[in-house]
Amino acid sequence: MKFNKILASLLFVAASALTACDSFLDIQPVGKVIPTTVPEFRSLITEAYLTVPDDRGLASFRSDEILLDATLSSNDLGSYLDIWRWNDDTPDENTSAFQWRQFYHVLFIANYVIESENLMTDGTTDDIRQMVGEAYMLRAYMHFILANLHAPAYTACDPASTKAIPLKLDSDVEGILSRNTLAEVYQSIVKDLDSAEDYLNVAAWPAGYNYRFTTLSVDAIRSRVMLYMGRWDEAREAADRVLAVKSTLSDLSAELPNNYNSAENILALEQVMTAQYARSFKVNRDFFRLYASTDLRRRAYFNQVTTSNILLLKGGSNTFTCSVRVAEMLLNAAEAAIRSNDRDSAEDYLLTLQRARFSDGGAAKEIAVAAMTDSELLDEILTERARELAFEGHRWFDLRRTTRPRLERTYRNETFVLEQDDPRYTIRIPSEAIEANPNLAN
Repeated sequence: MKFNKILASLLFVAASALTACDSFLDIQPVGKVIPTTVPEFRSLITEAYLTVPDDRGLASFRSDEILLDATLSSNDLGSYLDIWRWNDDTPDENTSAFQWRQFYHVLFIANYVIESENLMTDGTTDDIRQMVGEAYMLRAYMHFILANLHAPAYTACDPASTKAIPLKLDSDVEGILSRNTLAEVYQSIVKDLDSAEDYLNVAAWPAGYNYRFTTLSVDAIRSRVMLYMGRWDEAREAADRVLAVKSTLSDLSAELPNNYNSAENILALEQVMTAQYARSFKVNRDFFRLYASTDLRRRAYFNQVTTSNILLLKGGSNTFTCSVRVAEMLLNAAEAAIRSNDRDSAEDYLLTLQRARFSDGGAAKEIAVAAMTDSELLDEILTERARELAFEGHRWFDLRRTTRPRLERTYRNETFVLEQDDPRYTIRIPSEAIEANPNLAN
């Protein structure tokens, strides 16, 4: 009961900060119970973990993974059709919204925990430092996802002059947020990762608690961040440090790799493909063709009911909760290696994964890879990312940060096109957020 009062008070304050920019000035919470003990703060940060949005899954509707057609439920089409066809100007009123406010709620809690480090009681120093480290990781990761949803890709613009999303680095509910530059956002993310590394002291959590950040998760997320920044050497070095500790790949005959308890799961934080999302689409036939008949993932990841009706098997329940895993580290390292002209290492990373994913043990891939030019090898690595990490929230982000290709789709004989380098590769900040804070429009 005591924690419920704490949580209700803090949620009330956090929510008030995200409403119209002057309305919260009139709100005076009464009867506040402030958390003081380590167990109380642990309950609070658990609420933050549970509140992390599934927007990476929602963004997947914009990618080339998904097919919507008239055979689907009208309710589902009302929720996702305009996202799928990139209609950001006049979407249906029932279109699902990206959870901007929810991200900033998580940031509020993370900031509150960081600021309260010296106020916590009834816990060990290690307990307190671990929790503060997790808060730094949450803050870094929320800013990272927000930037990759609602700002241009770091490598596709001048980060120093490109407006991105507002940084939220304190729990002040009266400050009016303005958009920071993309460079400032990424500088803050990198700084928070470094701070988290100093604080975290738990190497691994038991199954069921592995949604929490660990010492290993710092380099795992750092590898992704550096890859998105085009800092190839650092991306590879971080991935190598992870692989030195954890390198086992899932046996697809026994488990799917994005299972929360799989052999390769490093952080089981996000359920990217929720039951609501997974029931609302078919797999794009062109995307499905990326999988050769010898590719074990063809049957492990998908159920091909008919030629035109392909369903997803690696999503739709909270069993499939995964934010980062070993295969991504191999792919990050492979891409970073070929981009920094270390072809031999790039081949090694790539083939390590492919040997575990093809029925012939990757023998045909070894021959094919050896014959590729460097440019073709990079394309193969990016295609392997698409195959391996399908429907785990990576594809839209990977399209944005690499080639931003022309995409085309048809619904009821009407064709929709996302042009090469289209501005719609950046999702607009939700209109309700701008209405509440006009600073976000600039």
